[in-house]
Amino acid sequence: MMGFWNTPQKAQLPTMAVVVLLVLVFLCTNGVESRKAKHVDCFQYSAISCRAYGASLADFGGVGDGTTSNTKAFQAAIQHLSQYESQGGSQLFVPAGKWLTGSFNLTSHFTLYLHKDAVLLASQDENEWPVIDPLPSYGRGRDTAGGRFISLIFGTNLTDVVVTGENGTIDGQGELWWQKFRKGELKYTRPYLIEIMFSENIQISNLTFINSPSWNVHPVYSSNVLVQGLTILAPVTSPNTDGINPDSCTNTRIEDCYIVSGDDCIAVKSGWDEYGIAFGMPTKALVIRRLTCISPFSAVIALGSEMSGGIQDVRAEDIFAINTESAVRIKTAVGRGGFVKDIYVRRMTMHTMKYVFWIAGDYGSHADNGYDPNALPVIQNINYHDMVAENVTMAGKLGGLTGDPFTGICISNVTITMAKKGKKVPWNCTDVAGISSGVIPQPCELLADQGPEKIGECNFPEESLPVDNMQVQLCTYRGNYL
Repeated sequence: MMGFWNTPQKAQLPTMAVVVLLVLVFLCTNGVESRKAKHVDCFQYSAISCRAYGASLADFGGVGDGTTSNTKAFQAAIQHLSQYESQGGSQLFVPAGKWLTGSFNLTSHFTLYLHKDAVLLASQDENEWPVIDPLPSYGRGRDTAGGRFISLIFGTNLTDVVVTGENGTIDGQGELWWQKFRKGELKYTRPYLIEIMFSENIQISNLTFINSPSWNVHPVYSSNVLVQGLTILAPVTSPNTDGINPDSCTNTRIEDCYIVSGDDCIAVKSGWDEYGIAFGMPTKALVIRRLTCISPFSAVIALGSEMSGGIQDVRAEDIFAINTESAVRIKTAVGRGGFVKDIYVRRMTMHTMKYVFWIAGDYGSHADNGYDPNALPVIQNINYHDMVAENVTMAGKLGGLTGDPFTGICISNVTITMAKKGKKVPWNCTDVAGISSGVIPQPCELLADQGPEKIGECNFPEESLPVDNMQVQLCTYRGNYL
């Protein structure tokens, strides 16, 4: 069996670069007998935790030919490595190749690492996708009223989990699932590519996700979640292929991601109608930065529509959007309850948009008929600052609820250049209240213009959130294939 070890290295200072290189060479060559070893893998990577033990998928009978099922190999490997949870943790290395697999479960104090030329191919055999219960904050599946197919990579009640690589690929082979969805042939809700629930200290980074059956990355009921350096790609007409959906999570950081999607690039959620209200777990303390999004029929960042547990303290900055329906869209409805408040967005650049600002209080779509029509959402303290958009059809469509206006909306230092065929009336506002300053074209009267002297009125908190203290370290991997 392949053995390897991971050692944290301190390489923060430029003057240490030569020392680090020498250490890496030593780690990669010491003890290797070239006559016996066919191949040696040695590299460094960044992770929240390094590991003491590990193995390659090939050690457990994995075959990377694109046709052999590796579901049992993944399951056996992770089951074996789970014994090291309390002994420094473990890592499973996926070498170059095409690894066909159904769903498998992760374990605590564990790293899944994909080689740059490794491709996980999601099985199209439904027998390799167990059916699990709906999420308790949703009450039902998103596609059907019953259960849901488990995600390709799944974990629950875990601590300290890393899913990373050298930009290896996870291919959901979603076309079959999309066709079943469109034809109404699904028995259960489609699987996601990765879902980690009821867990803490999670890192998902430096990977490419393509053609997911539905959502791509779904951390739910979790805390201290770091999502970095992901490329997520799906046809822009593919159904519900959201990029990253933090759901009832606390302390989440999403940064340096590139997403092309058939739905929202990022959708922030916290449960659906009466089920989300009863579960009562909000998403809060969320940081989104340095995101590039292309989604012609959806939003760069959506808040909702399943927001019944509440969404609070979302900070988004340095966002770039191209050919996307809307920038930050708040979606809610009568019966949702919950709240969306303390939202801060700054330094957003957009080109070719249908809407820049979009708030919809009439989104509809309920889990069932048991929702409470008196459960009205609270939308307040929504701040947008330092934004530029070109080739825009409509500057803003802001609609609250009659008798339940959405308040505290602040828009400042925003320049929107309308498309040649843009709406003659660039703003449409009902049942909202707020202020504006330095906005072109001038907003509706419900966003009262405060004059240029108030251009800095829409604030962005300067103090950092706890998730910004979540750091990575340099880990070294060394493996001998005999």
